Amino acid sequence: MHWYEKLKRYFPIEEMKSREHMEALLDDRGDVYHVDHGDHHVLLYVEGERLVFVDYLLVAKEARGQGLGKKLLDMLKEKGKPILLEVEPADYDDTDTVKRQRFYEREGFRHVERLRYRRRSLATKEINELEILLWSPADTTDEEAFDLVRAVYEEIHTWRDKDFYGESYQPTEEVLTLDAEDDADDDTAGPA
Repeated sequence: MHWYEKLKRYFPIEEMKSREHMEALLDDRGDVYHVDHGDHHVLLYVEGERLVFVDYLLVAKEARGQGLGKKLLDMLKEKGKPILLEVEPADYDDTDTVKRQRFYEREGFRHVERLRYRRRSLATKEINELEILLWSPADTTDEEAFDLVRAVYEEIHTWRDKDFYGESYQPTEEVLTLDAEDDADDDTAGPA
């Protein structure tokens, strides 16, 4: 089975790029957009000068718990750059989302709490909210993470979007926001 079909069977439609979009990225932006796949995994990622962005990581159900996901992330960590990825919020009705979050936490990823990512799906027209996770070999601030995610959104996610989907995704400022530090603190504060 082609690696795209594996992704399409697993990831929700609102998170998927089209096959044409991904193949064009690999052909035209192959200097930064990469695929690593085998019988039991698919990894698509962006590697720039300042970051690695995991676009899709899939480990087949029959291979989970055998260390393959860790091995793939370790390969990316060896590059010595901050690693960012988008993940669905934990939903206890969908155990995969909870397991995924726990896996990334065990691998040293942290939530970029102040960063909000809300994009309207061109496929479903629904708003899709994702959490941004970060692993970094050095201290990477939320502001730096925001700048890196913004670059990926503008240079990968929305690259030639009108060509592939017949319409454009929302502008960056509608999709990505960075809360003020006081706002982030207010989310965790108890009653006064």
